[in-house]
Amino acid sequence: MCDTLVALGGVTKDGSVVFAKNSDRSPNEPLITIRAPRKRHQKGSKLKCTYIEVDQAAETFEVLLLKPSWIWGAEMGCNEFGLNIGNEAVFTREKYGPEKLLGMDMLRIALERCRTSAEALETIVALLEQYGQGGNCGYDKKFTYHNSFLIADKTSAWVLETAGAYWAAEQVKDIRTISNRLSIGRTFDRAHPDLVRHAVERGWCRGEADFDFARCYSDPLFTRFSGSKERQSAGVCALEREKGRITAGTMRRILRSHEPQLEGKQFTRHSLKSVCMHGGFLFGDHTTGSYVATLNEKMCTYLITGSSTPCLALFKPYWMVKGETFSFTENAAGDAVAYWRKREMLHRLVLENRIPSLGLYLAERDRLENSFDAIITGLDPGAVNEGRLLAIMKDAAAAEEELIDRTISGAISQPGKIKGGLYYRYYWKKQTAGLEQPRPFK
Repeated sequence: MCDTLVALGGVTKDGSVVFAKNSDRSPNEPLITIRAPRKRHQKGSKLKCTYIEVDQAAETFEVLLLKPSWIWGAEMGCNEFGLNIGNEAVFTREKYGPEKLLGMDMLRIALERCRTSAEALETIVALLEQYGQGGNCGYDKKFTYHNSFLIADKTSAWVLETAGAYWAAEQVKDIRTISNRLSIGRTFDRAHPDLVRHAVERGWCRGEADFDFARCYSDPLFTRFSGSKERQSAGVCALEREKGRITAGTMRRILRSHEPQLEGKQFTRHSLKSVCMHGGFLFGDHTTGSYVATLNEKMCTYLITGSSTPCLALFKPYWMVKGETFSFTENAAGDAVAYWRKREMLHRLVLENRIPSLGLYLAERDRLENSFDAIITGLDPGAVNEGRLLAIMKDAAAAEEELIDRTISGAISQPGKIKGGLYYRYYWKKQTAGLEQPRPFK
């Protein structure tokens, strides 16, 4: 379960494209931040993805990936040209096939090979047609689905939604959100050539006049119980209210938002209807990582938690420059997992009510984020150098590390008790007991 949002330059405060995503997955599944360099590859070489091999490109671009530790692909990420993509699980009437490409694999391949949103759209469609999609995406339980994508560059964005081999695409006009549901209806800009004919043959519509992609191809039961309608609506409403003044801060607030009746109770109850998703239910997920990108021709700036639970986590500034130490190489996946787990320890201590003053922690987190925001706002993209950006990232990382260490050390010896219903308490006790039992790295 996830949510991805974009606002194009015509409706943002400074004319930048602003992109954001929460990754909602199993609570114990580390979402790690990996940076892979630009590479050249031998002609005829193959690329091993999560389950299958595909033909490798002659050259792959530098990418930053937020990815489950055991999967080759990524939930979200960017490349050296400012191309950003987020992936969503969607539930459809089409059969879920055998192991092929995951949506996360297609996302990573597109980031490695494309410069623009239009190129990425073409690439993902070509991968879908050549290799197909399928395979388990679950960390601690089997979980299969089809995929949708929100693809953005510095000037444009596309939504691509799939159902098995079939797909439809819509070019974004101003704001757009996607969640765990097909959302393209009667109108679209691109589509599989047999999209309507197949729906007619299956009896889902009578013909082109009454064709609606989401209505025809969605699995209504799984889509309904995913909570995606409520989450997508919350994102759309928030962006509509802020049209003309949307910033990275706007996206950060949305990624941290909960359904109204849960606000203030998010550490005692689960919810599938909150953008900031909290686990605690048999089929529920938890937000394991969050990401905001501000994209323009002068400079691309990112805010990344590197940890779960955005209503608790601290968003840190990031730029894809040489020498930064926020991200990890693929060879250092173990270190990346340790980084995520340390911050997850804080979340578990909050669940167990062992933080003496959560309000003081949140106030300090907000103070730090406000200071980062002020520094970013004061940067002159035409004059700033990489040394300055590295210093900002280093200071932000150190400030967060000190806050995390101080908060954990003050709580680790405190007695604790998870609050909430009987199953909620059982769920989180079981999750915490299994936190240190990772799946092998991919």
